[in-house]
Amino acid sequence: MLASKVFARSFSSSSAQYAKKVAVLGAAGGIGQPLSLLLKANPQSSQLVSQLSLYDLHNTPGVAADLSHVNSATKVAGYKAGEGNLEKALHGADVVVIPAGVPRKPGMTRDDLFKTNAGIVRDLADVCARSCPNAHLLIISNPVNSTVPIVAEVLKKHGVYNPKRLFGVTTLDVVRASTFVGQVKKVDPEEAKVTVVGGHSGPTIVPLLSQTGFSFTEDELKALTHRIQYGGDEVVKAKDGTGSATLSMAFAGARFTFSLLDAIVNKKKGMVEPSYVQSPVMKSKGLDFFATNVELGPEGVEKIHGLGEISEFEEELLAEAVPELQKNIKKGLDFVAGH
Repeated sequence: MLASKVFARSFSSSSAQYAKKVAVLGAAGGIGQPLSLLLKANPQSSQLVSQLSLYDLHNTPGVAADLSHVNSATKVAGYKAGEGNLEKALHGADVVVIPAGVPRKPGMTRDDLFKTNAGIVRDLADVCARSCPNAHLLIISNPVNSTVPIVAEVLKKHGVYNPKRLFGVTTLDVVRASTFVGQVKKVDPEEAKVTVVGGHSGPTIVPLLSQTGFSFTEDELKALTHRIQYGGDEVVKAKDGTGSATLSMAFAGARFTFSLLDAIVNKKKGMVEPSYVQSPVMKSKGLDFFATNVELGPEGVEKIHGLGEISEFEEELLAEAVPELQKNIKKGLDFVAGH
């Protein structure tokens, strides 16, 4: 198998005729290349992805040529910066995955990335609104807490905003949480199901460890929570200035994309993934966007799950997350308003 069993689902033989065009923006980058490989090479890819359209500023035709040699039926095309090329890459896309942006470096928070990545995401969203207004947009570009509201505002300006089709991909937080809990409890990480809510940066990441079915000591609870919140720093430090989490983010992004496609193409029920979306869950706290488990359907967001029963410790984490998320969302909205 080329990927974890998390991707190995059963698809109907007829689903290939309904497979979708998927565009990856930022496809030649550290996340984009392995993400594109997973979308092309998974044994079930051709049942869900008819065309893989890759776009980046440089090197994309080479990445596409390389991937096209992988023996799956998914067709691959690559486009680099040039007049009309982004529009060509996006034309007819059903799903657009956006990992474009600069990587995080040592000592850099996700918020430090804002100025550069906000402009990149805004400009890409503008072309998406014109070239594939009905596409499902999956935002990986950090800081997700701010870039998702930016995309929403751009789509609103074009009159094509559909909250059911805009997702901030927070799956990596759940992937990490499952891995870390599995290590502590000495179980298969894929069997350690952890709900993570809030946002996608540091203190806004709130793992609901009380809902896992495992018991934790106070020390384990604090250590695990901190590691889940700041797991990305481990990778940034270990890469020693050469980048941030790319392979694990690509894995998480592919997992979410395949889950969404399974719900769209096969109308499969019960496809639940975490995502940062327009949500009513914490609207009373002034948060229009919030990450919880989301049930996916043919139109995108089918059902947004609530928090469920949470512990006192988790209530305290949420109380800390709310003002930070409020600032992050406002920063995204203000960026669009000021440009």
